[in-house]
Amino acid sequence: MKMTTSYKLFKFPAKLKTTIYVLTATGLTFQAATNRFDSLPFSNTIRAAFEGVVRSSRAISTIAITVADYKYSLHGLPTDSENYLHELSEVHLRSASRILKLCETSKGFYIKAGQFVASMQQVPKEYSSTLSSLQDQVIPCDFKEIKQVLTSNLGQDLFKIFISLDEQPIAAASIAQVHRAMLRDNHEVAIKVQYPGLEHKMRLDTTIMSFLSKSIAWFFPEYRFEWMVSEFARAISFELDFIQEAKNSERTAENFRSNDVVRVPQVFWDFTTSQVLTMEFCRGCKVDDLKFLKEIKVNPIKVSKALVEVFAEMIFVHGFVHGDPHPGNILVSPEGQNGFSLVLLDHGTYRTLDEAFRVNYCQLWKALILLDSNKIQHLGEQFGVGKYSIYFPLIFTGRTIDSKSVLGTGMSVEEKRQLKHELKSLKFEDISSFMESLPPNFLAILRTDGLLRSIIRRLGAPQQIRLLAYAKYALYGLSPKFNPISDFAVKAMYYRFKAMASYLQLKLVLETLALLSWIGKVKQFVLALLRKITGISTSLLTISLTGTVQH
Repeated sequence: MKMTTSYKLFKFPAKLKTTIYVLTATGLTFQAATNRFDSLPFSNTIRAAFEGVVRSSRAISTIAITVADYKYSLHGLPTDSENYLHELSEVHLRSASRILKLCETSKGFYIKAGQFVASMQQVPKEYSSTLSSLQDQVIPCDFKEIKQVLTSNLGQDLFKIFISLDEQPIAAASIAQVHRAMLRDNHEVAIKVQYPGLEHKMRLDTTIMSFLSKSIAWFFPEYRFEWMVSEFARAISFELDFIQEAKNSERTAENFRSNDVVRVPQVFWDFTTSQVLTMEFCRGCKVDDLKFLKEIKVNPIKVSKALVEVFAEMIFVHGFVHGDPHPGNILVSPEGQNGFSLVLLDHGTYRTLDEAFRVNYCQLWKALILLDSNKIQHLGEQFGVGKYSIYFPLIFTGRTIDSKSVLGTGMSVEEKRQLKHELKSLKFEDISSFMESLPPNFLAILRTDGLLRSIIRRLGAPQQIRLLAYAKYALYGLSPKFNPISDFAVKAMYYRFKAMASYLQLKLVLETLALLSWIGKVKQFVLALLRKITGISTSLLTISLTGTVQH
């Protein structure tokens, strides 16, 4: 009732509201279109501009209503009250549903943006859970349009290149879809084809998103999302360049050339351009397909361990990280020496970590595993997050910085109570400040880590697998690098052995702590059982004596 009353008091006249939206959208559309529509035919220019106004107006109206909802639904409520928290959750849920509808209607980059937000653990859970449905919302493009992209990039006569080309796509994403084909030399390939007109839409949509994020910050200074828009715009610009994606693919294949578990599809450069990527066709199913894993008799826990070790090696050792490891981009193939292999797809979004950051991140994880609070806070200064470094253990390992619980077992009841008390004083402005202060490399790793954790959960594996893998490869990443050309093999083996010895020592410490914790729990259980038995015996004796006296 309160929300309805608020809207009645502050409701704009419909005509005025529509005029404001359209004028703003028109201005933003032509701002984004400057020097971009000039190269298009006149009719296409008009159509693109009109579509831009429609898309912009839709986005602006959705966010305007959402801002009003937050503004008036929470008006007058004390921020530390239970009523405020309940109402905030309800507004989050309504707003997420509106944005979901916006993404489904506008498609394209809005779908991609929604997926991006859903993968961020730092957004309210109402948003991530609602927007996660966008992973399966992409509708394939008509093959006539796809064929036009193919002919403009590879030549008019596709028959000279392909023996066969399936018109029905085997996969469809927000910026491209994949078709199966057979080359003239009998190589079976997968062709990734970019949807037409994406560059113009990207410039428009990211301009609108930036405008909206700044508008939200103006109304609510504590809600600042410019960091998320910047990270999304950067990621999507790289994804549109298939030449760069092919180079990323080959670099990853080289990094894992001695790893039997990892497969990266071969790139066919003669048939690859900035809009068309032709690569080896690899069979397999999504990494979280438990039914398929059962059919090929592969243990999901082993898949989880292999997956997290591959990405741990990327992060801590190579410093070259796949930025979008959702299940559709990682296949499990029944081919491989261990009974399966992981096929890594979609290499458009990568992050190259600078050496100083990579080493500090390795140091951070070593400190997180050992709960070295002084080192964690020192590294927090290095990363530029200052006082917020105390939340690193909570974000990555699910423990507080002064936790006494064993790694991977979660927090005790008392620790949860204390944390809940501390978080009550934490405002959204603090979260915004924390996210803004994080280096871009850190934001990219947070997203990758969040997606990995989600896959591990679906496979039914304990999070301790991830924590131990990160610990091991953090130590590998801290060992001296060697040059395989100039350094002796003995030297390389020595460094590897030293890192493994450090890891085994660390693992022994963790296992000892786990054993001591288990012994403590057994001791408590036995004492409680004895007390219970003693209590029962005393009761029986009392009853017996009482009965005797009465008798």
